[in-house]
Amino acid sequence: MADVLTFTDRGIYCPAGDFYIDPWKPVDRAVITHAHSDHARPGMGHYLATARTAAVMQHRLGQIDVQTVSYGQETKIGDATVSFHPAGHVPGSAQTRVAVGGQVWVASGDYKTVADGLSEPFEPVKCHAFITECTFGLPIFKWTPENILIRQINDWWASNAAAGRSSILGAYALGKAQRLLATVNPDIGPILTHGAIEKTNEIMRNQDITLPKTTYATADVTAKTHPGALILAPPSALGTTWAKRFGPASTAFASGWMALRGVRRRRAADRGFVVSDHADWDGLNSAIKATGATTIFTTHGYTSSFQRWLTEQGYDAHIVSTDYQGESLETTEEIEA
Repeated sequence: MADVLTFTDRGIYCPAGDFYIDPWKPVDRAVITHAHSDHARPGMGHYLATARTAAVMQHRLGQIDVQTVSYGQETKIGDATVSFHPAGHVPGSAQTRVAVGGQVWVASGDYKTVADGLSEPFEPVKCHAFITECTFGLPIFKWTPENILIRQINDWWASNAAAGRSSILGAYALGKAQRLLATVNPDIGPILTHGAIEKTNEIMRNQDITLPKTTYATADVTAKTHPGALILAPPSALGTTWAKRFGPASTAFASGWMALRGVRRRRAADRGFVVSDHADWDGLNSAIKATGATTIFTTHGYTSSFQRWLTEQGYDAHIVSTDYQGESLETTEEIEA
Protein backbone atom coordinates (compact mmCIF):
# COMPACT_ATOMS: atom_id res chain seq x y z
CA MET A 1 0.00 0.00 0.00
CA ALA A 2 1.40 3.35 -1.04
CA ASP A 3 1.85 5.93 1.70
CA VAL A 4 -0.82 8.60 1.27
CA LEU A 5 0.47 10.27 4.44
CA THR A 6 3.96 10.24 5.93
CA PHE A 7 5.24 11.20 9.36
CA THR A 8 7.82 13.97 9.62
CA ASP A 9 9.40 16.22 12.23
CA ARG A 10 6.90 18.95 11.27
CA GLY A 11 3.74 16.89 11.31
CA ILE A 12 1.67 14.44 9.29
CA TYR A 13 2.52 15.17 5.65
CA CYS A 14 0.74 14.44 2.37
CA PRO A 15 3.31 14.40 -0.49
CA ALA A 16 0.62 14.32 -3.21
CA GLY A 17 -0.95 17.54 -1.91
CA ASP A 18 2.09 19.13 -0.28
CA PHE A 19 0.22 19.89 2.94
CA TYR A 20 0.44 18.92 6.60
CA ILE A 21 -2.27 17.83 9.03
CA ASP A 22 -2.05 19.55 12.44
CA PRO A 23 1.65 20.47 12.03
CA TRP A 24 3.59 21.50 15.13
CA LYS A 25 6.21 23.50 13.21
CA PRO A 26 5.57 26.29 10.67
CA VAL A 27 4.62 25.07 7.18
CA ASP A 28 3.05 26.70 4.14
CA ARG A 29 -0.23 24.75 4.12
CA ALA A 30 -1.88 23.29 7.22
CA VAL A 31 -5.07 21.23 7.41
CA ILE A 32 -6.43 21.51 10.97
CA THR A 33 -8.63 18.91 12.69
CA HIS A 34 -9.69 21.10 15.65
CA ALA A 35 -8.76 24.23 17.58
CA HIS A 36 -7.04 22.84 20.68
CA SER A 37 -3.62 24.43 20.94
CA ASP A 38 -1.61 21.24 20.43
CA HIS A 39 -3.29 20.73 17.05
CA ALA A 40 -3.80 24.31 15.82
CA ARG A 41 -0.58 26.29 16.15
CA PRO A 42 0.57 29.73 14.97
CA GLY A 43 2.95 30.40 12.12
CA MET A 44 1.34 28.54 9.21
CA GLY A 45 1.09 30.19 5.82
CA HIS A 46 -2.43 28.94 5.11
CA TYR A 47 -4.99 27.04 7.17
CA LEU A 48 -7.91 24.82 6.14
CA ALA A 49 -10.54 24.05 8.81
CA THR A 50 -14.25 23.87 9.56
CA ALA A 51 -15.98 27.18 10.30
CA ARG A 52 -16.33 26.51 14.03
CA THR A 53 -12.67 25.55 14.32
CA ALA A 54 -11.65 28.62 12.33
CA ALA A 55 -13.61 30.93 14.67
CA VAL A 56 -11.63 29.76 17.71
CA MET A 57 -8.34 29.82 15.79
CA GLN A 58 -8.90 33.41 14.69
CA HIS A 59 -9.52 34.43 18.30
CA ARG A 60 -6.39 32.68 19.49
CA LEU A 61 -4.03 33.35 16.61
CA GLY A 62 -5.22 36.73 15.33
CA GLN A 63 -5.07 37.52 11.64
CA ILE A 64 -4.51 34.26 9.78
CA ASP A 65 -5.12 33.08 6.23
CA VAL A 66 -7.84 30.46 6.75
CA GLN A 67 -10.21 28.75 4.36
CA THR A 68 -13.30 27.03 5.76
CA VAL A 69 -15.11 24.00 4.35
CA SER A 70 -18.19 22.06 5.44
CA TYR A 71 -18.26 18.46 6.57
CA GLY A 72 -18.20 16.12 3.58
CA GLN A 73 -17.16 18.86 1.14
CA GLU A 74 -14.32 17.59 -1.06
CA THR A 75 -11.37 19.90 -1.71
CA LYS A 76 -8.72 19.15 -4.30
CA ILE A 77 -5.20 19.95 -3.09
CA GLY A 78 -2.62 18.97 -5.68
CA ASP A 79 -3.23 15.32 -6.49
CA ALA A 80 -5.03 14.66 -3.19
CA THR A 81 -8.73 14.94 -2.41
CA VAL A 82 -9.41 16.14 1.15
CA SER A 83 -12.63 16.20 3.16
CA PHE A 84 -13.62 16.71 6.80
CA HIS A 85 -15.92 14.40 8.77
CA PRO A 86 -17.28 14.86 12.32
CA ALA A 87 -14.96 13.67 15.08
CA GLY A 88 -17.29 14.27 18.02
CA HIS A 89 -14.41 15.70 20.09
CA VAL A 90 -15.47 19.37 20.42
CA PRO A 91 -17.70 21.59 18.24
CA GLY A 92 -16.16 21.86 14.78
CA SER A 93 -13.70 19.00 15.27
CA ALA A 94 -13.05 16.86 12.22
CA GLN A 95 -11.40 13.72 10.99
CA THR A 96 -9.41 14.42 7.83
CA ARG A 97 -10.01 12.02 4.93
CA VAL A 98 -7.28 12.06 2.28
CA ALA A 99 -7.71 10.13 -0.99
CA VAL A 100 -4.86 9.65 -3.47
CA GLY A 101 -4.89 7.23 -6.40
CA GLY A 102 -7.62 5.00 -5.00
CA GLN A 103 -6.10 4.83 -1.51
CA VAL A 104 -7.92 6.47 1.42
CA TRP A 105 -6.26 7.41 4.70
CA VAL A 106 -7.94 9.13 7.64
CA ALA A 107 -6.22 11.23 10.32
CA SER A 108 -8.66 11.32 13.22
CA GLY A 109 -7.13 14.14 15.27
CA ASP A 110 -8.88 13.71 18.64
CA TYR A 111 -12.28 12.05 18.78
CA LYS A 112 -14.99 10.45 20.89
CA THR A 113 -17.76 8.17 19.76
CA VAL A 114 -20.45 9.05 22.34
CA ALA A 115 -22.73 11.94 21.36
CA ASP A 116 -22.62 14.75 23.94
CA GLY A 117 -25.45 16.96 22.68
CA LEU A 118 -23.03 19.74 21.76
CA SER A 119 -20.40 18.51 19.29
CA GLU A 120 -21.26 17.15 15.86
CA PRO A 121 -21.55 13.36 16.47
CA PHE A 122 -18.67 11.12 15.39
CA GLU A 123 -19.09 9.51 11.96
CA PRO A 124 -16.95 6.49 10.99
CA VAL A 125 -15.13 6.96 7.69
CA LYS A 126 -14.21 3.93 5.59
CA CYS A 127 -10.51 3.88 4.77
CA HIS A 128 -7.45 1.72 4.15
CA ALA A 129 -5.31 3.30 6.92
CA PHE A 130 -6.44 5.08 10.08
CA ILE A 131 -4.37 7.34 12.33
CA THR A 132 -5.85 7.16 15.81
CA GLU A 133 -5.17 8.86 19.10
CA CYS A 134 -5.08 6.55 22.13
CA THR A 135 -5.01 9.04 25.01
CA PHE A 136 -7.06 6.55 27.02
CA GLY A 137 -5.99 3.35 25.30
CA LEU A 138 -6.29 0.95 28.25
CA PRO A 139 -9.31 -1.19 29.28
CA ILE A 140 -9.54 0.62 32.64
CA PHE A 141 -10.84 3.74 30.88
CA LYS A 142 -14.61 3.56 30.53
CA TRP A 143 -16.73 6.71 30.74
CA THR A 144 -19.77 7.26 32.93
CA PRO A 145 -23.00 7.11 30.85
CA GLU A 146 -24.25 10.61 30.03
CA ASN A 147 -27.53 10.35 31.97
CA ILE A 148 -25.72 9.17 35.11
CA LEU A 149 -23.00 11.81 34.74
CA ILE A 150 -25.57 14.62 34.53
CA ARG A 151 -27.31 13.38 37.66
CA GLN A 152 -24.02 13.06 39.55
CA ILE A 153 -22.95 16.62 38.79
CA ASN A 154 -26.35 18.18 39.50
CA ASP A 155 -26.73 16.26 42.78
CA TRP A 156 -23.23 17.35 43.88
CA TRP A 157 -23.96 20.99 43.05
CA ALA A 158 -27.41 20.98 44.68
CA SER A 159 -26.03 19.36 47.85
CA ASN A 160 -23.27 21.96 48.11
CA ALA A 161 -25.67 24.85 47.52
CA ALA A 162 -28.02 23.56 50.23
CA ALA A 163 -25.07 23.42 52.65
CA GLY A 164 -23.98 26.98 51.82
CA ARG A 165 -20.97 25.96 49.72
CA SER A 166 -19.87 26.97 46.24
CA SER A 167 -19.13 24.22 43.70
CA ILE A 168 -15.90 24.66 41.71
CA LEU A 169 -15.65 22.32 38.73
CA GLY A 170 -12.42 21.98 36.74
CA ALA A 171 -12.91 21.39 33.02
CA TYR A 172 -11.18 22.24 29.74
CA ALA A 173 -11.97 25.72 28.43
CA LEU A 174 -12.81 24.54 24.91
CA GLY A 175 -15.30 21.74 24.54
CA LYS A 176 -15.71 20.05 27.89
CA ALA A 177 -16.78 23.16 29.81
CA GLN A 178 -19.49 23.93 27.25
CA ARG A 179 -20.55 20.28 27.17
CA LEU A 180 -21.10 20.39 30.93
CA LEU A 181 -22.83 23.76 30.71
CA ALA A 182 -25.30 22.35 28.21
CA THR A 183 -26.33 19.57 30.61
CA VAL A 184 -26.34 21.05 34.14
CA ASN A 185 -29.57 22.32 35.71
CA PRO A 186 -29.39 26.17 35.87
CA ASP A 187 -32.33 26.22 38.31
CA ILE A 188 -29.98 25.05 41.08
CA GLY A 189 -28.19 28.39 41.22
CA PRO A 190 -26.02 30.90 39.35
CA ILE A 191 -23.30 29.65 36.99
CA LEU A 192 -19.99 31.53 37.07
CA THR A 193 -17.14 31.11 34.61
CA HIS A 194 -13.40 31.74 34.55
CA GLY A 195 -12.32 34.16 31.83
CA ALA A 196 -10.81 31.40 29.67
CA ILE A 197 -14.12 29.58 29.60
CA GLU A 198 -16.30 32.67 29.21
CA LYS A 199 -14.33 33.79 26.14
CA THR A 200 -14.88 30.37 24.59
CA ASN A 201 -18.58 30.54 25.47
CA GLU A 202 -18.84 33.82 23.58
CA ILE A 203 -17.23 32.34 20.49
CA MET A 204 -19.58 29.36 20.55
CA ARG A 205 -22.66 31.49 21.11
CA ASN A 206 -21.63 33.49 18.05
CA GLN A 207 -21.60 30.16 16.18
CA ASP A 208 -25.28 29.57 17.10
CA ILE A 209 -24.51 27.09 19.88
CA THR A 210 -27.07 27.40 22.70
CA LEU A 211 -25.66 27.59 26.22
CA PRO A 212 -27.32 28.60 29.51
CA LYS A 213 -26.72 32.03 31.03
CA THR A 214 -23.32 32.42 32.66
CA THR A 215 -21.63 35.20 34.61
CA TYR A 216 -18.01 36.08 33.99
CA ALA A 217 -16.26 35.76 37.35
CA THR A 218 -14.54 39.12 37.53
CA ALA A 219 -12.83 40.36 40.72
CA ASP A 220 -16.07 41.65 42.25
CA VAL A 221 -17.86 38.30 41.81
CA THR A 222 -17.55 36.19 44.96
CA ALA A 223 -19.36 33.62 47.07
CA LYS A 224 -21.12 36.50 48.83
CA THR A 225 -22.47 38.05 45.64
CA HIS A 226 -23.45 34.66 44.14
CA PRO A 227 -24.12 32.14 46.93
CA GLY A 228 -24.49 28.49 45.98
CA ALA A 229 -22.92 29.05 42.57
CA LEU A 230 -21.40 26.52 40.21
CA ILE A 231 -18.02 27.87 39.10
CA LEU A 232 -16.47 26.45 35.93
CA ALA A 233 -12.71 26.91 35.60
CA PRO A 234 -9.74 25.34 33.79
CA PRO A 235 -8.02 22.72 35.97
CA SER A 236 -4.96 24.92 36.46
CA ALA A 237 -7.08 27.62 38.15
CA LEU A 238 -8.20 25.36 40.98
CA GLY A 239 -6.42 25.96 44.25
CA THR A 240 -5.28 29.44 43.21
CA THR A 241 -6.04 32.81 44.79
CA TRP A 242 -8.67 33.29 42.08
CA ALA A 243 -10.55 30.19 43.28
CA LYS A 244 -10.22 30.85 47.01
CA ARG A 245 -12.57 33.82 46.96
CA PHE A 246 -15.45 31.39 46.32
CA GLY A 247 -14.91 29.52 49.60
CA PRO A 248 -16.23 27.72 51.44
CA ALA A 249 -16.35 25.48 48.40
CA SER A 250 -16.32 21.89 47.22
CA THR A 251 -13.89 21.19 44.38
CA ALA A 252 -14.29 18.62 41.59
CA PHE A 253 -12.55 17.60 38.38
CA ALA A 254 -14.27 16.40 35.21
CA SER A 255 -11.70 14.26 33.43
CA GLY A 256 -11.03 10.84 32.01
CA TRP A 257 -8.12 10.60 34.42
CA MET A 258 -10.60 10.35 37.28
CA ALA A 259 -10.94 6.68 36.27
CA LEU A 260 -7.51 6.08 37.80
CA ARG A 261 -7.50 5.37 41.50
CA GLY A 262 -5.69 8.01 43.50
CA VAL A 263 -5.72 10.84 40.94
CA ARG A 264 -8.54 12.73 42.67
CA ARG A 265 -6.84 12.34 46.05
CA ARG A 266 -3.50 13.62 44.72
CA ARG A 267 -5.24 16.68 43.32
CA ALA A 268 -7.00 17.30 46.68
CA ALA A 269 -10.42 17.29 45.02
CA ASP A 270 -13.64 16.38 46.81
CA ARG A 271 -15.18 14.75 43.75
CA GLY A 272 -14.07 13.33 40.45
CA PHE A 273 -16.39 12.91 37.46
CA VAL A 274 -15.26 10.34 34.90
CA VAL A 275 -15.85 12.08 31.58
CA SER A 276 -13.68 13.00 28.61
CA ASP A 277 -13.87 14.51 25.16
CA HIS A 278 -11.63 11.66 23.99
CA ALA A 279 -12.74 8.11 23.23
CA ASP A 280 -12.55 5.54 26.00
CA TRP A 281 -11.32 1.96 25.47
CA ASP A 282 -14.58 0.74 23.95
CA GLY A 283 -14.88 3.86 21.82
CA LEU A 284 -11.39 3.49 20.37
CA ASN A 285 -11.97 -0.14 19.44
CA SER A 286 -15.42 0.41 17.95
CA ALA A 287 -14.22 3.42 15.92
CA ILE A 288 -11.29 1.52 14.47
CA LYS A 289 -13.44 -1.48 13.59
CA ALA A 290 -16.01 0.75 11.87
CA THR A 291 -13.40 2.23 9.52
CA GLY A 292 -12.66 -1.16 7.95
CA ALA A 293 -8.98 -0.16 7.91
CA THR A 294 -6.34 -2.86 8.12
CA THR A 295 -3.44 -0.51 8.85
CA ILE A 296 -3.58 1.51 12.07
CA PHE A 297 -1.18 4.14 13.38
CA THR A 298 -1.37 4.96 17.10
CA THR A 299 -0.36 8.35 18.41
CA HIS A 300 -0.35 10.32 21.71
CA GLY A 301 -1.41 8.19 24.61
CA TYR A 302 -0.83 4.57 25.57
CA THR A 303 0.70 3.95 22.16
CA SER A 304 2.79 0.86 22.95
CA SER A 305 0.09 -0.99 24.85
CA PHE A 306 -2.60 -0.11 22.32
CA GLN A 307 -0.37 -1.02 19.36
CA ARG A 308 0.29 -4.44 20.90
CA TRP A 309 -3.43 -4.96 21.48
CA LEU A 310 -4.28 -4.04 17.87
CA THR A 311 -1.59 -6.36 16.55
CA GLU A 312 -3.07 -9.20 18.59
CA GLN A 313 -6.43 -8.42 16.96
CA GLY A 314 -4.91 -8.88 13.52
CA TYR A 315 -4.26 -5.27 12.51
CA ASP A 316 -1.07 -4.02 10.89
CA ALA A 317 -0.46 -1.59 13.75
CA HIS A 318 2.32 0.99 14.14
CA ILE A 319 3.35 3.69 16.63
CA VAL A 320 3.79 7.28 15.45
CA SER A 321 5.58 9.93 17.50
CA THR A 322 3.87 13.36 17.51
CA ASP A 323 3.76 16.52 19.62
CA TYR A 324 0.06 16.12 20.50
CA GLN A 325 -0.79 16.12 24.20
CA GLY A 326 -4.20 14.56 24.59
CA GLU A 327 -5.96 15.36 27.87
CA SER A 328 -4.15 16.81 30.88
CA LEU A 329 -5.28 17.93 34.31
CA GLU A 330 -2.93 20.91 34.18
CA THR A 331 -3.46 22.93 31.03
CA THR A 332 -5.68 26.01 30.81
CA GLU A 333 -6.14 25.05 27.19
CA GLU A 334 -5.83 27.43 24.34
CA ILE A 335 -7.61 30.62 25.43
CA GLU A 336 -6.00 32.60 28.21
CA ALA A 337 -7.92 34.29 31.00
